[in-house]
Amino acid sequence: QEHLVESGGGSVQPGGSLRLSCTVPKGYSDNCGMEWYRQTAGKQREWISYISADGSTTYANFVKGRFTISKDKAKETMYLQMYSLELEDTAMYFCKTSSGPGPMCDSIWGQGIQVTVSS
Repeated sequence: QEHLVESGGGSVQPGGSLRLSCTVPKGYSDNCGMEWYRQTAGKQREWISYISADGSTTYANFVKGRFTISKDKAKETMYLQMYSLELEDTAMYFCKTSSGPGPMCDSIWGQGIQVTVSS
């Protein structure tokens, strides 16, 4: 079964930066949409950003230009660069692949990685 591997989480002070990485199965970076979500205890999982197979990107309003989604096709890795982190950004962050547009694409969730913003 295909799986995603996340890395790069940790603790940071307000105003700091982190970059999350998500390694995806071979071929997914070139053929599939990919996304980032986050979730805090007691709340629904919240969508953050999407990057399409052709590299176009969309963001949730709360990102306010602070986060950048990108991918490295050669490394089969998606990234979420986060700047100006706020206390409210503390959450478990998940990457996810979409079930399209390529026929090989399946919807797969990563295991999640913790990001903690605290002073």
